[in-house]
Amino acid sequence: MPLTSDNVGEKGSGLMRPDIPSADAETIVDVDDVSMVFNIASEQFNSLKEYFIALARHELKFKEFRALDHISFQVKRGEAFGLVGTNGSGKSTMLKIIAGVLEASEGSCSVKGTIAPLIELGAGFDMELTAKENIYLNGSLLGYRREFIDEHFQDIIDFAELQEFMDMPLKNYSSGMVARIAFSIATITEPDILIVDETLSVGDFLFQEKCERRIKELVDSDNVTVLLVSHSIELVERMCDRVCWIEKGKERMLGPTDEVCEAYKNLGR
Repeated sequence: MPLTSDNVGEKGSGLMRPDIPSADAETIVDVDDVSMVFNIASEQFNSLKEYFIALARHELKFKEFRALDHISFQVKRGEAFGLVGTNGSGKSTMLKIIAGVLEASEGSCSVKGTIAPLIELGAGFDMELTAKENIYLNGSLLGYRREFIDEHFQDIIDFAELQEFMDMPLKNYSSGMVARIAFSIATITEPDILIVDETLSVGDFLFQEKCERRIKELVDSDNVTVLLVSHSIELVERMCDRVCWIEKGKERMLGPTDEVCEAYKNLGR
């Protein structure tokens, strides 16, 4: 059974804002007893031919891998909610279920409103196209009309601080530069839910601070819900109101940021 706490108070160091959504605030994400099961081939094959021969002979055997095992939590509108855990614990899988990229094997996940996902760098981009062309491409995938992109195009490149590189193919960009473009497009308007998976860990510290300030503005509006996954516990402590700790697919603890992060930091002690 995961540890929980009903006393959701102010965070300690790095407090972002003095209040967090009350328990009766609107639930924007409802994860109810979610499990994610992958079937992995139990033996390796040297070629596709060997694989299909084994498949035809019904000799192909799989072993079950539970990436997530009965996870439950709710996220309120206007809340900054963090997911922490060691590598391979299922955090990114959980975000992909919330974003609609994956469908849970068991349980349910309901989401209200529009989602701006920053889950994988380069997702929704064509690396052969220029940055300018990718702004329109990625914006359309996020549901923005061309007229809207036209209106906010200069704001996007100003925030990304890449004015001199707009006509350069994205394949020549560094990962940090791609992150700048992706973040700028996703936050040019106020989505109902902003999903951030390690994107802020890429790039220079000045732009990371700029992104944090932008997220703070979105959350302070009380309209945008932020879901954050990061291996930087300091970042989670600065940004989040509550945290869910997932370890090896299981929910270890759910509660106020300071309590959960302190328990997580003591994991290896």
